[in-house]
Amino acid sequence: MPTYTFFNETTGIEWDEFLSMAKKEKFLEANSQIKQIIQPVAIAGDHLMGVGPKVDGGFTENMQRIAASHPNSPLADKFGGSTMTHKEIKTRRTIEKHAERVARTGFSAKKGKTLGHK
Repeated sequence: MPTYTFFNETTGIEWDEFLSMAKKEKFLEANSQIKQIIQPVAIAGDHLMGVGPKVDGGFTENMQRIAASHPNSPLADKFGGSTMTHKEIKTRRTIEKHAERVARTGFSAKKGKTLGHK
């Protein structure tokens, strides 16, 4: 059952009442001088602070195992960091940097060929 806030227009008193919807309707019909005050909904939770849901270690390990099987996926970028060696990380960064350069300029600086040439 929800908590409703009421205001008595003759006395100026405001109070909260814990009622069912049916009882609230009957109460307001019987007392014409009392009006319901609409209040904003209270939202509580850790999502407001940007913390996000907590996951246990088993879920993280499973995601790392899946990420290791798919090294070029976005899942690997998020969960695969601890399973990759330093050399694999540096190699991936170099490949991504080169792919950006080729996409931006249209050709490889060392070969001088456009993407249309093979």
